[in-house]
Amino acid sequence: MDNKTVIAIVLSMMVLISFQYFYSKEIKPPQTAPSPAANTAASGTAANAVKAAPGVPVPATPSTVPEKIITVSTGDYTATFTTLGGLPTSWVLKKYESEKGHKNKNVNILAEPGTPPALAIGWGGNYQGGMLNFSTSQGNITLNKNNNTGTLVFEYSSGGISIRRTYTFHDGSYIVGLRDEVSGLPDYQITMGPDFGIYSRTEKGVHTGPVLLSDSRTMEINPKKLEGVVSYSGNIKWIAQEDKYFCAALVPVSKMDAARAWAEKGAALISFQAKSPSVEEFKLYAGPKETSYLEKAGAGLQYIVDFGFFSVISRPIFWFLKQIHSVVGNYGWAIIILTIVIRIPFIPLVMKGQTSMRKFQAIQPALQEIRQKYKKDPQRMQKEMMELYKKHKVNPMGGCLPMLLQIPVFFALYKVLLLAIELRGAPWAFWITDLSHKDPYYVLPIIMGITMLVQQKMTPTMGDPKQQKMMMLMPVIFTVMFLNFASGLVLYWLVNNLLSIAQQAYVNKKFKAATSA
Repeated sequence: MDNKTVIAIVLSMMVLISFQYFYSKEIKPPQTAPSPAANTAASGTAANAVKAAPGVPVPATPSTVPEKIITVSTGDYTATFTTLGGLPTSWVLKKYESEKGHKNKNVNILAEPGTPPALAIGWGGNYQGGMLNFSTSQGNITLNKNNNTGTLVFEYSSGGISIRRTYTFHDGSYIVGLRDEVSGLPDYQITMGPDFGIYSRTEKGVHTGPVLLSDSRTMEINPKKLEGVVSYSGNIKWIAQEDKYFCAALVPVSKMDAARAWAEKGAALISFQAKSPSVEEFKLYAGPKETSYLEKAGAGLQYIVDFGFFSVISRPIFWFLKQIHSVVGNYGWAIIILTIVIRIPFIPLVMKGQTSMRKFQAIQPALQEIRQKYKKDPQRMQKEMMELYKKHKVNPMGGCLPMLLQIPVFFALYKVLLLAIELRGAPWAFWITDLSHKDPYYVLPIIMGITMLVQQKMTPTMGDPKQQKMMMLMPVIFTVMFLNFASGLVLYWLVNNLLSIAQQAYVNKKFKAATSA
């Protein structure tokens, strides 16, 4: 493998890493109404272009009934609900701390209910259920190990429309039962709203917004690509709103007729639809994108954590990383151990490739002589070069194959370290207190760049001096690129470089001994 091939591979990796990490959907937060009472849910969106069915009035909100707020507290979250629409207005996760700059101490995945509000009921293309005053006789609910289940019931009946909404909560679970019993409606819709499940819209390289699972295909929805209302039919297993680490999802107990998506005020929304409503039942998941919790909701909700093209490799790696962590108790050391273990199967291939490059370097003078001698006869040049390779038992692609085989594993591990919520707030050692954030002092990226430079110095060089200078720039380019990468990713790359240096040193020593004998 000549230096052009090496440069091509390295540059391709850099482009792929940079694209996945720095590319942002740039979804702007929707403009939120000051109160759900002021929201007509028909504020000019494409989804609201369809008017209410004939004979079905849009009920007015009775002004004589005051709004009532109910708080539900479990060991995992505190949620507040309003009788205005029978909807949640806040959902704070107790076990996850907010990042700097946020008002609340803990993560709130429903900080600003938008238009239409989360879990609002609609019909005829509008979400007027979000402006109805429901009634409830219940007060605040507190669950614990001794009192681990609670229900909250909202009821509405007026103008021939009857709705009874029941939430069922369980201590120790992020799953909430949601049951809507309706009559007098021509159809039934329920929306996730624009913000439920989204804590941060600033993360780079990850999808933020609506997502659904149709059969076995996860579909991420970008508001910039939505034109009007887009309908999804077939086996829709769940719909959700997500950011990098958190989500809120509706998993229907029985099959829904369709899902719909549309854009409003820079954000994308998603809803379920049933043609003949009577009783609609769901599992509502509102919490972290941690696979052990997501799997309990069923319907493949764990696939909302999208590891991309190499997910078939990423998921076993992720499982193994968690197993190591369960033993060592530190994700930093778990990443180091995982890197070493993943490297082991490639040791023979890498060593063979490094040895091949050493041999290839040794015959460079002879190759240059052949190129000069037969530069006007390419066919004879190729023939002479192949004979030289055969004589010295050199495979020109020997150094390239190990690198190519490692690329899928690298990208699989890269996606794991980029998306795993388990690394959020996880410390390693010294100044690295959060493996999901960049090194605050840039020490790890700089050390990583130094190891790349050492590795370049130790690696056999060949070919055009200009190409060799280009290769020497790679450590600088990678260092700059990795300055803002998560510490867990930089730690993996650093350990991998150290292992490569150790292996290259062994090969160089062995080759020197063999040639001097």
